[in-house]
Amino acid sequence: MGSAGVTAPCPIPRLVLASASPRRRELLARLGIVPAGIDAAGIDETPRKAEVPRDYARRMAREKALAVAGGDAHVLAGDTVVALGRRILPKTEDEAAARRCLELISGRRHRVLSAVALKAPDGSLRERLSETIVRFKPLSTAEIDAYIAGGEWHGKAGGYAIQGTAEGLIAWISGSHSGVVGLPLYETRALLRAAGFPLG
Repeated sequence: MGSAGVTAPCPIPRLVLASASPRRRELLARLGIVPAGIDAAGIDETPRKAEVPRDYARRMAREKALAVAGGDAHVLAGDTVVALGRRILPKTEDEAAARRCLELISGRRHRVLSAVALKAPDGSLRERLSETIVRFKPLSTAEIDAYIAGGEWHGKAGGYAIQGTAEGLIAWISGSHSGVVGLPLYETRALLRAAGFPLG
């Protein structure tokens, strides 16, 4: 039994990451957070008819968080969308799709929308969205061929991974580098702090 007037310390919340992405785990580690569990959410990621990229990113993050049963833990989910105007570029699964994406974004600005959602044990949701503008240099056929040959494009939204060799082809970005990688750390930290995670 504790002494009168002494308040018991609050328990540190537990976190389940609704993603199998090693990149998201690495980014979380930069905040000093090691998830208690990994449970990749398997949901239908097909955009709805006329759905704009911002709404799609937010919906995907929410649905991934809601799809995972965290029990007494919080569930963190994220989704990253590469967009040209209202057009959502795919997560490229073959060389032809990756080449089309790289040709589309060559020498042009595009947006990377990175949504994050945090589900509390009571089912309530908090969410944030990061928006970053990225511009690639004009890409030659040889540069696209070399990037395709390297294989970094596989499964990546928009056909590239900024944390790889593609960074050498990017003229500038305005916004969140970590958001383009896959988890916007500023927004994620704000959500976790509001939920009581000890982040200083």
